[in-house]
Amino acid sequence: MIDVRELKLDKDRRIIITSDVHANLPLFQRLLGQVNYTTEDYLFINGDLCEKGSDSLSTVAFARSLQAESDRVYITKGNCDVLHEYVFNDVEGIKNYMRQRKNSILNEMIERHGKSLDDFNTLQELGKFYRSHFQLELDWLDQLPIAYETEGFIIIHAGIEDIPNWKETSREFALSASSFYDKGHQANKTVIVGHWPVVNYRAKTVSSNSPVIDLDKKIISLDGGNQIKRDGQLNALIIEGEKITYTYVDELNEIIVSKGHMDGTGRVGTVTYPNYELRVIHEDEFFTLCENTNLGIQQWIKNEFIHENMCKNDLSTTFLSVNEGETVSVIDVQQDGYALVKLGSGEVGWIPKDCLL
Repeated sequence: MIDVRELKLDKDRRIIITSDVHANLPLFQRLLGQVNYTTEDYLFINGDLCEKGSDSLSTVAFARSLQAESDRVYITKGNCDVLHEYVFNDVEGIKNYMRQRKNSILNEMIERHGKSLDDFNTLQELGKFYRSHFQLELDWLDQLPIAYETEGFIIIHAGIEDIPNWKETSREFALSASSFYDKGHQANKTVIVGHWPVVNYRAKTVSSNSPVIDLDKKIISLDGGNQIKRDGQLNALIIEGEKITYTYVDELNEIIVSKGHMDGTGRVGTVTYPNYELRVIHEDEFFTLCENTNLGIQQWIKNEFIHENMCKNDLSTTFLSVNEGETVSVIDVQQDGYALVKLGSGEVGWIPKDCLL
């Protein structure tokens, strides 16, 4: 059985839920400011405080300070918060991970004391170093639960298994399951997850990193791709009584639209991991109609991103309308003819480049 902690929440208090901060402390602090967080609110951080961003240790310290200031702050484990376990379990592969990913709490801890991975001959030596210098941080991460259950929802990092008793979900599934929204569950409550970037669910719909809120399916997915997607964002779900809203922050620069544009194509979609294989159908001046061979759907791909029947990386295939004077966030203005932008609503797509001149 996974570690599930039951909570009874005051229905008159606001609930704020975020996930996948990924060591981006300034963005997390901006998000708290944007939602006007106070210690009167309930605050849930649904895993992955650490990794990918540049300052895991300071993010952990800040999260600990939030809990010290309020007994209404609840934090769950994510798969990126337990990587130290590989060291203590003598999993040699963690060394390769540390060499490949500079932005890791495991590297931060040794660098803070002027050392590198090469200074340790064995994982046992490395583990002893961690315990000598960072026992408090490790103990704090270890004591975080896998899930919280309230009267209205279950909050867990990656998801629950589709079984009658969801509390029998394996720890690995709870922390690392991919594409939970596509799997479903049998619990009688809404399950709120992070972990899997929500844009990965939007191959056939308007591209966006904003939360997936599906109360019929009893799933809310929050991961906005912060530190993972170039147009990613840090999302916050806000629950006030029966009302559910969201907001987000990102690190993109804004620009004012100089000329309006009404899209007449109706093209929507996103190319996301792992569905990058393409079959070219028809090439136009700026975009090529392709079949996404893994999904069996057609998508219009910006020409510069096609190489040897592959899309080079994640990419919006959505076309947007904009109004003169509207503020948009700039993602990519380096391509021919069109710019990739994000609207205030969070929708990500292409507009003619002369809209921004």
